[in-house]
Order: sequence, then C-alpha cells, then structure tokens
Amino acid sequence: MSDRPTPLNISDFVHFTTITTRWMDNDAYGHINNVVYYSFFDTVANEYLITQGGLDIGTSKVIGLMVETHCNYFAPVAYPDKIRAGLRVSRLGTSSVKYEIGIFRNDETKASAQGHAVHVFVDRASNKPVPLPETLKTALGRLVKS
Repeated sequence: MSDRPTPLNISDFVHFTTITTRWMDNDAYGHINNVVYYSFFDTVANEYLITQGGLDIGTSKVIGLMVETHCNYFAPVAYPDKIRAGLRVSRLGTSSVKYEIGIFRNDETKASAQGHAVHVFVDRASNKPVPLPETLKTALGRLVKS
C-alpha cells in the first residue's frame, strides 16, 4: 500500500496561468530542476492574487508570506515546454489559505507535478497575522473546489 498520490486531472483546478519554461530552468539531467517548480507555485498564486484579488505587492497593507510548500513529481518537464499551472483552494482560513497546485506540461491533462502551498496574510509593517481583506477573501473563495 502506497501513500504516494496519483496525478490530478486538469479539470480538478479552477484557475490557470500559462508559464513559459526557460533554458536556464533545465538542470544537468535535461529536465526542469525541482526548485523551479516552487517558482511556478509562487507565480500562479501571486498572479491570481494580483489580477483577481487586487493585491498590490508594492503597497498593500496586507501581504501573504509563504509558510509551507510541498511537491510530488510524476513526469519530467523540460525547456521548451509550456506549463499550465492550475490553482485551487483547499482551505480558506481567517488569515491563511492553502492552495493546491498542478503543473501540466503542454496539452497534457494529467499533472506532471502537483503540491500545495500555504500563505499566511500579515500586516506589512508588523508581520503579524491579520484577517484576510474582503477583496482577497472573495477572490480566494472562488477557487474553492468542491
């Protein structure tokens, strides 16, 4: 019996961001290095917060700090592949959100990699957790996949 997850389907996600891989993303083994996937996670989550939640990363009084990440890898991705990063929310708390993210290579419908990331929203000046502003809470609520 294995605890290893199986790849999710593209239909399991609500929002998508297209990401172009770069030559420098490949490692010596000819595929995207594992640390780059966390950059993909950051990109899809922050793109959504900025475009849909009204987050201004330079001036917003409330900012999201990444406190946890995890990734499972199923199939290699390599430059010059195009990535579709899928995003959904599995837990929306008072001051935190847990995203689930799928990385889909080109036109594939099974995740090449998937994982989660947790943002805690804090006051920019004090770094103390604060309740999510309504605009972010509403936007993130649209990502909850039932």
